[in-house]
Amino acid sequence: MSTDHQTLPRPTSGPSERDARKVAEAARQTEWTKPSFGRDLFLGRLRMELIDPWPEPTPEMVTKDEAFLARLAAYVEQIDGRQIERDAMIPDSVFAGLADLGAFGMTIGEEYGGLGLSHLYYCRALSLAGSGHPSVGALLSAHQSIGVPQPVMMFGTDEQRRRFLPQVAAGEVSSFLLTEPDVGSDPARLGTAATPTEGGYLLNGLKLWATNGTVASLLVVMARVPKSEGRRGGITAFVVEADSPGITVETRNQFLGLRGLENAVTRFHDVFVPEENVLAGEGRGLKIALATLNTGRLSLPAMCVGASKWCLNVARGWSAERVQWGRPVGQHEAIATKIAFIAASAYAMESMLHLSCQLADDEQNDIRIEAALVKLFTSEFAWKIADELIQIRGGRGYETADSQEARGERAIEAEQILRDLRINRIFEGSTEIMHLLIAREAVDAHLAVAGDIIDPDASREDKLRAVAKASAFYAGWLPGLVAGRGVLPNGFSDFGPLASEVRFIERATRRLARSTFYGMSRWQGRLERKQAFLGRLVDIGAELFAMAASCVRAKAEQERQPEGVELAAAFCAQSRVRVEALFTGLWENSDSADVTLAGQVLAGRYLFVEEGVKKPSSKGPWVTQWAPGPSTMPDVRRRVPRPSAR
Repeated sequence: MSTDHQTLPRPTSGPSERDARKVAEAARQTEWTKPSFGRDLFLGRLRMELIDPWPEPTPEMVTKDEAFLARLAAYVEQIDGRQIERDAMIPDSVFAGLADLGAFGMTIGEEYGGLGLSHLYYCRALSLAGSGHPSVGALLSAHQSIGVPQPVMMFGTDEQRRRFLPQVAAGEVSSFLLTEPDVGSDPARLGTAATPTEGGYLLNGLKLWATNGTVASLLVVMARVPKSEGRRGGITAFVVEADSPGITVETRNQFLGLRGLENAVTRFHDVFVPEENVLAGEGRGLKIALATLNTGRLSLPAMCVGASKWCLNVARGWSAERVQWGRPVGQHEAIATKIAFIAASAYAMESMLHLSCQLADDEQNDIRIEAALVKLFTSEFAWKIADELIQIRGGRGYETADSQEARGERAIEAEQILRDLRINRIFEGSTEIMHLLIAREAVDAHLAVAGDIIDPDASREDKLRAVAKASAFYAGWLPGLVAGRGVLPNGFSDFGPLASEVRFIERATRRLARSTFYGMSRWQGRLERKQAFLGRLVDIGAELFAMAASCVRAKAEQERQPEGVELAAAFCAQSRVRVEALFTGLWENSDSADVTLAGQVLAGRYLFVEEGVKKPSSKGPWVTQWAPGPSTMPDVRRRVPRPSAR
């Protein structure tokens, strides 16, 4: 028996878990100055008045933004997605065409040369662009949602906006650099350093997975400024010119999908950045990143929605034409249930996205939880939809489009869409991180009143004060979870045939809050480690939000599109089954046993299970060990046409 477990690598040293949590917590936006449907949902309050009536864009917005969508749609028809897939590269002509349309400035205000699209139409445009090839949608999304435009618009000075925004609106590509080989969702370990020097800073470090990094001319870089007397220090955001001396794009990364994605490993060696390129001051980098993502996260769901619409179109066409055992395959129950899942889920995903976009556009609500729920839900469900499409298509689902076309059949990129969608469960916060992020906000009210009770470092006096505060809070909160409109036979009657579904949502909302309270009572400070429990709570909340969005949309559109009521009802029926299973799983599960088993696996107890196969290569470290200094590798950045060159 192998004894590999005796030489397992030990975790590298770094900040303690407590210190890492403090860094992440300090970056959170803790104020709730605006109402939030999502926050109240987790507190057991279904505030339908925040989303009903369904918010609508202004007529002026529709006129302007629809005109752009029409131009974009005509251009997307010309994009050869198959060429992008074969060449693993978006052609220069596509960069130029998108720039001419103004697509790189969709979110930028007209005063800076952009189009000034609403969130709703920006996301609709991304869905459309991604249907040309998902890499095109990823290019535009990474550029505008997390690249230079969003953080500079939100946090830049007037001078920074005037300087940078016209460049990116005209077609200069931007990129966001946070991740490092040993740093993902744990920013306390950030290693890239920004050393103060006369007139600015010197950047040194290595950044991994910089989307658009090989073609970008402007970068948003997160680096750590050392604390010193009179200097705040901390993780700071810098706008960096990509052609600055000392920057080397060492590698273009290659992935399972999104073959046209220009994603880079970037090295900084004594790169000078002037003081005027700091965004919002030292130590504000993580706050900028999180605030940018609050609405920026809506861009990824837009592409998930677009892909799901594409899958529905293929599933419908194929299932109506393909005949087995004397009937179209779509008439067989085994396939019919899959088609129903795809159609209902696509409707619900679009409803969630459009509702969140319009809530962001009216600026009357805090949508940080809603945006996170939409990202979580759509990335998971789009993947399931693509997987079901592969199953519906059978052997052709596993076959490439080129292979199908070579023998005279319609070329359908089902296997490609599956590969392209998989990253969305990881991009901009993995599913596991999204569960924890949303859960932290969901239990925020409880921690606010019970923090010192469960804090082992709190004094006896602090704990007593916390007990009194918590008693007052729960005395007013818990009675409201006993009964509500959802138990009244005529509750939500204005929803017509969907009234029973909204009543279920209301009852489940209160049940969700009670379950959260029971978890707090049972595990107290240990609740943060019950990640599987918290994940199920969040998944329930996501289902309820999707149900509510679907019902409100169907109600609003019932006169001009009555079929929406049928889709909303179908989705709610499917969602109820999942919600009940999740509630059961909160308390009936194998989580503790699984954690114990995983520990034994990591310790090497079950190595015999791994025997009998050729092992993967053992060469090279699991994580790149960055060495300071200039690059020893050639610069592989790609020079795409710039606006000034056209």
